[in-house]
Amino acid sequence: TGVASAHEYKMGEVAIGHPWTRATLPNAKVAGAYMSFTNAGKEPVRLVGGSSPVSQGIEIHEMSMQDGVMKMQALENGLEIPAGETVTLEPGGYHIMMTGLKSAIAEGDKVPLTLTFSDGEHLDVELAAEAVGAKSSGMAGDGDTMIDHGATGHDVSGEGHEHKH
Repeated sequence: TGVASAHEYKMGEVAIGHPWTRATLPNAKVAGAYMSFTNAGKEPVRLVGGSSPVSQGIEIHEMSMQDGVMKMQALENGLEIPAGETVTLEPGGYHIMMTGLKSAIAEGDKVPLTLTFSDGEHLDVELAAEAVGAKSSGMAGDGDTMIDHGATGHDVSGEGHEHKH
């Protein structure tokens, strides 16, 4: 306990936990990026965008239910992380959308992403690519199910299963 994960980043008073994405199908044009932001500071922080060498653009999206229909919309003013709170980006909720993908993302890839904040700060993170259709990262649960992607450089649990129909 007390050992920081290799998938944690800090920017001032903000800790970014386990950034991840999903592997994509060969012709996919978009991919989501997910992570948690914990703001230990006294002032709110606003995530306004970013960039990645794998995509043409980055948008911050919100998923919400409206009249029983799941809607996705871009947050024009970015996403606020209030002082003293944690905001989690996850499938079905807030997320970062990488648009205009230049190539497919494979399970096990490490995808570079630069986050941009309203104060002009930038933070480089690395997204761990989980399986196609993953609902949460390998860090989900109570910690007992942690998957260490760093020890061998690849996760053998999913190999050979990517062609299921």
